[in-house]
Amino acid sequence: MVLALKEGILYGPVNSRRYGKSLGINLMPNCYKLCSFNCVYCHFGWTDKRAMDVGESADDMPAFDDVVAEIERAAKSSLEFGLFTFSGNGEPTLYPRFADMVDAVIAIRDRHRPDAKVMLLSNSTNLGNADVRASLAKIDLPILKLDAGTAKGFRAINRPSLEIDYDQIVDQLCSIDRLYIQTVLVDGHPSNTSPEDLAAYFEKIARIRPLKAHLYSIDRPVPETRLRLVPPERLRAIAEEGERVTGVRMRAFGKN
Repeated sequence: MVLALKEGILYGPVNSRRYGKSLGINLMPNCYKLCSFNCVYCHFGWTDKRAMDVGESADDMPAFDDVVAEIERAAKSSLEFGLFTFSGNGEPTLYPRFADMVDAVIAIRDRHRPDAKVMLLSNSTNLGNADVRASLAKIDLPILKLDAGTAKGFRAINRPSLEIDYDQIVDQLCSIDRLYIQTVLVDGHPSNTSPEDLAAYFEKIARIRPLKAHLYSIDRPVPETRLRLVPPERLRAIAEEGERVTGVRMRAFGKN
């Protein structure tokens, strides 16, 4: 079975194999998944509401002041964590006051945990929002998604909301000075690991020039049962090839 949605505003701290101990911040509703993607590999299952315009769902999101109060309590507590991470039950940048929330979390971090970092895990679909783009420069680790090198692969893997344009996302990623790319690679149906898929993906990474690209595969139950995990040794080989072809540092994260 896929994982249950996060309950409440905060979760964890989560011990991430990529980033260490992280306090998760969920700005999305607790009772359903709200996202601009319906990814075939999402460990929270299929998206209940796929949209870029949150509309009436804004009423189901946590109130700004409640989020700030909970984060401040956690920052002042004895919990051990080194990251404040925007993630949760969908795309965090869809939160109506996301940029204000970034400023609030940074202020809390500076008061109570100056050695901690602020991280964003985003699917890259809201980069056309000027406030969101401005907030990226303030975030220590802006981790932005790119799972495919072609529009066809993008539609098959990420199943985006209809108004989302793949080429526009790539162009927006290219215009950001400092970012990290995260990529999920899967075998089976659909797949994004054929030689043609990888060549197209490497071409996009060479254009975007992220600080680093993180490659990983599925290690939890997923909604599309025809998917298969890309073995760790294959992930490492792809990362090595990609780094050689693009000149961008790539790191593979496998289960072993």
